Amino acid sequence: MTCSNLVRIHRWWRGLRDPATLVPDPVWSTLVDGELKRFGLGAEELEHLRMLTGRFLKRKVINGAGGQQIGDYERTLIAATACLLILRLDMSWYDGWVEVIVYPDEFIVQGRKIDQAGVVHEGPSIRSGESWGRGPVILSWWDIATRMETEQDVEDDHNVILHEFAHKLDMLNGPANGMPPLHADMEPEEWTRTFEEAFERLQGQLERGEPTAIDPYGAEEPAEFFAVVSEHFFELPEVLKRFEPALYDQLRQFYRQDPASRAFDSRGLS
Repeated sequence: MTCSNLVRIHRWWRGLRDPATLVPDPVWSTLVDGELKRFGLGAEELEHLRMLTGRFLKRKVINGAGGQQIGDYERTLIAATACLLILRLDMSWYDGWVEVIVYPDEFIVQGRKIDQAGVVHEGPSIRSGESWGRGPVILSWWDIATRMETEQDVEDDHNVILHEFAHKLDMLNGPANGMPPLHADMEPEEWTRTFEEAFERLQGQLERGEPTAIDPYGAEEPAEFFAVVSEHFFELPEVLKRFEPALYDQLRQFYRQDPASRAFDSRGLS
């Protein structure tokens, strides 16, 4: 048996015992000093995130399409960002599907959608991401890379990875509707009331031409609202907490994280 084969077997065995070893040290260091730094994670949280990332990479395949090349950095970045959502949950929240597909840019899909007025819309639409209940997550690398280029801008809260994987959580109990499976200690009525009020508030602000703390895309429908505010919860938690404290609290209970406390420490915001 050659030396290279022994090395591969050793890495495989280490990966079974410790999934974190599946994440290359140089790639992880680059992410910790770069893309992950914006989230203000502590040492224990980063260690746990690396372990979850390794488990994700063991269970899922991340493939490029349309000419997009996927290396260790791209693969690890996507996995780690996805796992940020389940940092205080577990990998079972991502059960039932196996693939992430990454296109170089936005992509066109043929779809059918019923708006809130009951009108059916059919035809092509341009997407930066898409999630299928029991199927793949589809992402645009251009959207991921563009967001990374503006990572120092605290007003940048769009994260297509967080958005699409939030849809995955939402679809665990059926079609995406803005209400993922809640924990036993959460009140469904309180979740529904809080989200409906915030959703209607956003729609009213847009109708009146007022500035909004939440991305207007969230006003499309409850499923998009949940995905958008999940982005805000991790990207600009202090803003969401300031303008929608009840909404923030529901997300804090669901994700079992309090990213606003990290953001104050890591960004020096007040």
